[in-house]
Amino acid sequence: MTARQNPDAMSFWEHLDVLRGILFKIALITLLFAAIAFAFKETLFNIILAPKNDDFIIYKFFRSISRIFSSDGNDGHFAVQLINTGLAKQFVIHMKAAIYAGFLVAAPYTLYQLFRFVSPALYTNERKYAVKVLGGGGIMFAFGVLLSYFLIFPLTFRFLGTYQVSEEVVNMISLESYMDTLMMLCVMMGIVFEIPILCWLFAKFGFLTAEFMQKYRKHAVVILLVVSAVITPTADIFTLTVVALPMWILYEASILIVQRTKAAQKAQEALEEEEERKEDEAWRARQQAKERQTQESETVARDGEAENQPEDYNQTYHYYDDRIPDEKKTPAPPKRNKQQENLKRLKRSRKKKKRK
Repeated sequence: MTARQNPDAMSFWEHLDVLRGILFKIALITLLFAAIAFAFKETLFNIILAPKNDDFIIYKFFRSISRIFSSDGNDGHFAVQLINTGLAKQFVIHMKAAIYAGFLVAAPYTLYQLFRFVSPALYTNERKYAVKVLGGGGIMFAFGVLLSYFLIFPLTFRFLGTYQVSEEVVNMISLESYMDTLMMLCVMMGIVFEIPILCWLFAKFGFLTAEFMQKYRKHAVVILLVVSAVITPTADIFTLTVVALPMWILYEASILIVQRTKAAQKAQEALEEEEERKEDEAWRARQQAKERQTQESETVARDGEAENQPEDYNQTYHYYDDRIPDEKKTPAPPKRNKQQENLKRLKRSRKKKKRK
């Protein structure tokens, strides 16, 4: 694990100054994009108000399917008129829509700046996880928003906008209600699409297992159906299925992600154990090599001492033995061939090496 950078080199107030600068940059970029969106009012509201028109792409798709399976003459066209109930409401809604658009467009830059702020305090592997979480979370959130805009909100709006308890009661839907419902569903589906990222993160920390998710799959399906019914309160089973199907696919994909995460962790642990075993073996080999070098140097030193001894070494001390008559004299050992002694020493050292 690579050591992380030292965040303590800066004081608390210096960190606060850096964070203040980052937040100022984020706010500046967001306001810049918001001003651009505010200037292009017609384009902005053409995108926002497109799901209320019966020529929206998803309505055309379902009409083409309904023509194949039914011939009751119902063309599926509808008309919903939005109204404004306040003097300054339209201007305020225009500003809010521009700010929302600026925030969404500036979201990648915001995530990048926040990651730059926290990355010096993270280890290398932690930075990799942070990049995956931020990048994957942003992409999945965008998918959820697009799904809500192109599928969930149009179906919800069509049902609620055309639903009548009596023909005498006319629906008068305000622009503010339309905008609030659109934003709420987009944010909700964006959060729902974070399920795979959260499951992957929990699996990394060891809080979640694929066996647990498989065991409670039936309970999860019931919860998903309830959430789908809340998001799209419609009696149409087809609409409910269309909304619940992506959630169920996300849940199943999360199980596969958790399984692969656990398998990758086990493989990584096995690889780390193998590397540790190889390092231990290399350390033992180095220690044995050092011991062999030490033994060889000691052997060479003993051989050098034996060569430097005089041939009449034992006779030299006979003079002193003759002057001590009380002690028993020990006969001098017979001379040996130096080459034979060296060969015996080498044989003994080799036997010791083989035993080791």
